[in-house]
Amino acid sequence: MSTESQSGDDDLRDRITNFLRRNFPQIQMHGGSAAIQRLDREEGEVAIQLGGACSGCGISPMTIQAIKSRMVKEIPEIDKVEADTGMAAGGDGDLGGTSSDGMSPSFPGGDGDDSEEDEGPQAPF
Repeated sequence: MSTESQSGDDDLRDRITNFLRRNFPQIQMHGGSAAIQRLDREEGEVAIQLGGACSGCGISPMTIQAIKSRMVKEIPEIDKVEADTGMAAGGDGDLGGTSSDGMSPSFPGGDGDDSEEDEGPQAPF
């Protein structure tokens, strides 16, 4: 990678970071974090990972949608944004179990065999 393209990536990375800080201060104010996981300037794609308190926040899917729609409007070099919380969320912010990977959520004590009727939790006595 040439020095010129490296400095261009650094500039774009800085603008993305500043965009997130400026437009979504609630992420950090509420104990969350946002990090650039991947940046492909040639393809105009960026992957953002929300972490910290974002991982369990019920509003994070809305934050992800807002980041996706606003970033492509405000940063001309970006055409596609992938973002998730890292908690089985898909790139579109779905909360697991409904993603296109065909996997369903698992629960403690469950063996994944749905052939028997579920009678609910059993009392320990």
